[in-house]
Order: sequence, then structure tokens, then C-alpha cells
Amino acid sequence: MKHLFLIILFLTFFTSCISTKQMTYFQGEPISKSELYKLNNEPYRLQINDILYIDIKGSNPEIVAMFTSSGENTSGTASNTQNLYFTGYSVDRHGNIRIPYLGDVNVLGYTEKEVRIKIEQNLETFFKNPEQLFVNVKLAGINIVVTGEVGSPGSINLMQNQVSIIDAISNAGEITPFGNRENVTIIRKTIDGVKKYRLDYTKIELFDSENFYLQPNDIVYVAPLKQKSWGTGTTGFQSFTTVVTILSFLVSSVLLVKNL
Repeated sequence: MKHLFLIILFLTFFTSCISTKQMTYFQGEPISKSELYKLNNEPYRLQINDILYIDIKGSNPEIVAMFTSSGENTSGTASNTQNLYFTGYSVDRHGNIRIPYLGDVNVLGYTEKEVRIKIEQNLETFFKNPEQLFVNVKLAGINIVVTGEVGSPGSINLMQNQVSIIDAISNAGEITPFGNRENVTIIRKTIDGVKKYRLDYTKIELFDSENFYLQPNDIVYVAPLKQKSWGTGTTGFQSFTTVVTILSFLVSSVLLVKNL
């Protein structure tokens, strides 16, 4: 019985604590490639509720001012990033944005470049020298939701052209000790329905994944390790303390029953 008790204690101790391997990012060495390759980095196509920043410049500032929203200055630059929610151009449920004097412009499913060309074509009739017209179209930040076992779960908005899985998790406070780095899931709503992609944050191959770069409105979920439900602790000492406490309780209970 004594040997059995020690074996159970030994196995419980080493299976309950979280190993260094489970907590280490990007393990392994990059594999050199003999051929050129490219990541699956198709341009993003606009969806409903996206917000666009549109900057219009031209030879006649007075005419340009006609096409800017009231919260922008004459160059079309928003006063600050937060104001883009109010001064930007939101894609409504019909896939349109409303631009002064142009009315509804459908942008659903378009890329930023395609929207820029479409607006330039619509504006050409208002300018004597259309070649002097300059239009810049960008997403007003890339919004990502990071939830699960991270330090600061919630919605984040990054003013970048591209957001990688590393950017998202780093801005969410990193993965907690109880987070399963081998099971990081991207949940993406597409025209074809909801899709899930699983990434292993402990492997260097993460950088070669076609889902390394996120898309706007993606949800990143970090699953918990089984040790969290056990409540045994993250380190060997914490696990040992928990196991000793449980065993002490069991021994005390057995002795109490025998003495009754």
C-alpha cells in the first residue's frame, strides 16, 4: 500500500504540472526552402459594418471639401484615430457607404484598391483636371477579438495594413500559463459560413501557415489546458502542495472514520 501510495503521488505530481515545453513559443528550426513561395495573402474584401477612411485631394480645395464628412478637415484627414468611428465611412447592411454629393456607393466585396478606383471615376465629372485628383482608401484599423486564456481578452483595433496572429495575442496580454499554446483557434465568418482554423503556437511552422495573417473581425480563441480544470497549479511546487493538501485531507478523513 505504501508503494502504491508513492506511485500515485509520483504520477499525479508529474502529470498535473505544466511543462516548459508546453509554454515555449516557436520551437524548432526554420526549414530552408529551395524554391520561392508566397503566403496565401489575398487582398481583403469589404464586409458589412467595416469602416473606411477616405482621403480626397485635388487641385481645387473648395470642391474637395464638398466630398468630405463634417468631422474631417479639408484634406480628409480625421482629427484622431478614435474619431474615425464618427468621421469614417461605414458599410451599411446593403453594402453601401454614403459620400456627400455622390450618394450611396456600393463597396461590399470590393478591395480597398477597387473602392479607390470606383470613387475616382465617380469624382472625375466634378473636376476640370481629373488627372490631378488623388484618392486614398484604407480600412479604419483592423478589428480582432481575442478571448480565452489570454491576459486581457476583448476586442482590439490595430492601425496596421496587416495583423498577424502574433500581433493579436501580444496586444491581448499574451497567453496565460494555463493557455494551450498547441490549440489556438481562429474563427472566421465568411460568405460560405463560419470557418475554424487551428494553429500550434509552439511550432516554428506557425510562420508558414496560410492563416498567419488575420482578417478583420476574426475571433482568436486560446483553449485552456486540462490542468486548469484540475486546479493543481502551474509549477511543480504548486502541484506538489495541492497533492499533499488533498492526501492530508484523505488521511485525516480515514483516521477520523476509524476512530468513530
